[in-house]
Amino acid sequence: MSDQETPDQTAEAAVPESTPEPTETAPEPAAKKPRARKQSTAKKTRTVELTLTVTGTAEGEWQADLLHQGKRVVQGLQIPAAAVSKAAAELHSDISEAIDGVISAAREQHEAKLAELEAEVERVRKALAELEG
Repeated sequence: MSDQETPDQTAEAAVPESTPEPTETAPEPAAKKPRARKQSTAKKTRTVELTLTVTGTAEGEWQADLLHQGKRVVQGLQIPAAAVSKAAAELHSDISEAIDGVISAAREQHEAKLAELEAEVERVRKALAELEG
């Protein structure tokens, strides 16, 4: 019976010999890990989130707000209409056309108001001339 036990022990000894084979396959997944590191270096490229909001009124007043990662950096900064028009022209023609349309409408409103005020000044001058005369 002891001879029968010896083959069982040799069979058990054969089992540990088969375990080194999985250890040979273990280095292959380890080789894949450096590839994952190469991908992670590409992900290290940082992006900056900035949100610039330019708001205009029909009267031609423009202001800017700037957010950096959700935190307000600038609020209500007055911007000249010419600067807004120039910046829009640099970005894209569609943006420029839309903003120039708003600026043109504001210009027309201001010209109409100037004409009204000039007519008012002329009436006041005539009234003064009559009082002096």
